[in-house]
Amino acid sequence: MARFRVNGTAQELDIEPEMPLLWALRDELGLTGTKFGCGIAACGACTVVVNGNPVRSCVTPISAVEGAEITTIEGLAVNAAGGLTPVQQAWIEHQVPQCGYCQSGMIMAVSALLATNPAPSDAEIDGAIPNVCRCGTYPRIRTAIRSLTGATA
Repeated sequence: MARFRVNGTAQELDIEPEMPLLWALRDELGLTGTKFGCGIAACGACTVVVNGNPVRSCVTPISAVEGAEITTIEGLAVNAAGGLTPVQQAWIEHQVPQCGYCQSGMIMAVSALLATNPAPSDAEIDGAIPNVCRCGTYPRIRTAIRSLTGATA
């Protein structure tokens, strides 16, 4: 039996301990905002926040999150009192997404970074957010992050 909290709600699932967190979230809990990208933790589309840290859920076994607090893209609305978080609003204002597939993972990684480092340098952004965007919206991503930190291009 796996026990943890997702988006503020206690969960108890009777699943195999080696099941990836991604599939527990999507298939068992119906939280489909977290995406499957590569399955080898390279792209970041599956990024969620576990106890404040960004985690690639496609390679994280459910046994590794026993007792943890997990936040998915759906949970950001809970933290924003049902509205958009500043990161989500910046994404809209700066028209970051093209196809949008990687964006939930990207937003989760950026949210985790800014929670611990509200004014990251470009090098810190690059180190903390190695997520892949196949559409190549990296300049818009950086502009959106800078708008949240007060930094200029």
